[in-house]
Amino acid sequence: MSIETSKKNSLHTEREIKAQPRLWKETYSLLVNQRKEISHYLAPIIKKEDLRIILAGAGSSAFIGESAQGIIQKQTNRITQPISTTDLVTHPESYFLKNTPTLFISFARSGSSPESMEAVRLADQYCDDIHHLIITCNKDGELADYASQTKSPCYSIVLPEETNDKSLAMTSSFTCMLLTTILISDIENIKGKEKYVDAIIDQGKTIINSQDIFQEIVKNNFERVVFLGSGEMLGIARECHLKLQELTDGQVICKHDSFLGFRHGPRAVVNANTLIVYLFSDDPHVFKYEKDLAEDIAKDLREIRSIAVGNIPEVHLPNSNKILIETTHNNPLQAVPITIVGQLLGLYKSLNMGLDPDNPSVSGAINRVVQGVVIYKRQ
Repeated sequence: MSIETSKKNSLHTEREIKAQPRLWKETYSLLVNQRKEISHYLAPIIKKEDLRIILAGAGSSAFIGESAQGIIQKQTNRITQPISTTDLVTHPESYFLKNTPTLFISFARSGSSPESMEAVRLADQYCDDIHHLIITCNKDGELADYASQTKSPCYSIVLPEETNDKSLAMTSSFTCMLLTTILISDIENIKGKEKYVDAIIDQGKTIINSQDIFQEIVKNNFERVVFLGSGEMLGIARECHLKLQELTDGQVICKHDSFLGFRHGPRAVVNANTLIVYLFSDDPHVFKYEKDLAEDIAKDLREIRSIAVGNIPEVHLPNSNKILIETTHNNPLQAVPITIVGQLLGLYKSLNMGLDPDNPSVSGAINRVVQGVVIYKRQ
């Protein structure tokens, strides 16, 4: 089933997925234009030798931190931890360190979820030396204006309005916030990163232009999908997992894991109606481990179907569709375009199942902005 022949009149999800390569360039330009201001704010903070960086968000916004953690830690040489706001709100004393200087980076599409606001307030309460950096897609969200509500140092980066997705599932908002945090963690060298931005734009277009592969795959009656990734791709695997599960209203059960971790028990989830999506690394050393697992699964007599994604011309797997993209080793932005794989798989499977990708939750249990969360003040 193609989007064009769908009975749906309007699909924000499709438009937002396909707009991403263009929005990555716009986001890069915005950050270059703000380079001096961002650097002026961040440079003295990063120089603190005992600095701790926390990457915080909820849902997909939390997975931005999981994907970016290793890259930011390498670029700043500062301890960096992704911690979901949903954990911080209930157990702040387990995560905040009162006497440790902390850069608290908040990710939020709308900036209106109760957990986002409570997390920054708790950071102010539990840390004596706290610095806020807010990355959001909504200039009108409460989080974007937090600088006027706190006495702590705070800098907000509001991304282009078009990144504030109208559909239920986060797509362009996720990749643009991920791109932003990686770029600003090495803001002094951002102008030298343009070649990497251009590379992921080409890769994103390649994946989008592979839509025929996704349209054909979703015709198969798979009931489970497993996304596998290593390093920063593990965070992307988790985001892909959520995207497909959201867009199919939970009717397709998804899991994610690392390639090596999958061997230690989680592989038991695989049955004859499982699709495995391999998000292969561009690191030759890491790839050896990943290729071993993929080839081992290919020997399964149940003929497990798969999608293989990456710069992998030498990988030959039976019952597999391959999406070849040209990658450059050591491109710190490499995880950004790979996210589109889960987005497109979710989009086309949603349509194949007769759902509306913009609002796939038939029961209304899942909403664009989380509903029903009551914030309780700690005694």
